Amino acid sequence: MVNASAKSTLKQQQVGQQVRRLREQARLSVRALAARTDFSPSFISQLENGQVSPSIHSMEKIAHTLGATLGSFFAAIGPGAGGLVLRRGDRERVPSVWSSAEIESLGRPSPQRRLDPILITLAPGGRSGKHPVAHRGEEFAIVLRGKAVLRLGPDSHVMAAGDAVTLLPGELRLWANDSRAGCQILIVSLQP
Repeated sequence: MVNASAKSTLKQQQVGQQVRRLREQARLSVRALAARTDFSPSFISQLENGQVSPSIHSMEKIAHTLGATLGSFFAAIGPGAGGLVLRRGDRERVPSVWSSAEIESLGRPSPQRRLDPILITLAPGGRSGKHPVAHRGEEFAIVLRGKAVLRLGPDSHVMAAGDAVTLLPGELRLWANDSRAGCQILIVSLQP
């Protein structure tokens, strides 16, 4: 039986391998990807080798630079395209130690899929990154459980369960959980 820590490390390695594949498909060196994302070449190398657990923001920034989505990193972990049904027990989860979060892909990887549904569970004190970040595509988000703070541009909004927001391309945003209980946020991104 494989323990949870070993499974987490294996998933980090699989995500890292997918990042490497996407980087190589884009014909970028480690240094070029690092320069375009403002990360160090060492960090990119550690990520590709499954040695770090980056923040959600870091993973989104790398995906954006590679012309992919956060959900595309799950292509390396889960089963390939097939039916549209994805059972709860079949969803792939990747922890983000830095963000104090767990990210779940709610859709099967497919080049034909334009919607990228992700479920983010933020532990108390968790956050999507250090700074707000803009995305190139439109996103819809709804808080499913708990409370989250959404920094949207210069404003902060406390979002309770059931509150929803549509984020336009280019809007700066950051999610944080300032409460004492966990929260879950469903984010659906539209791939360009």
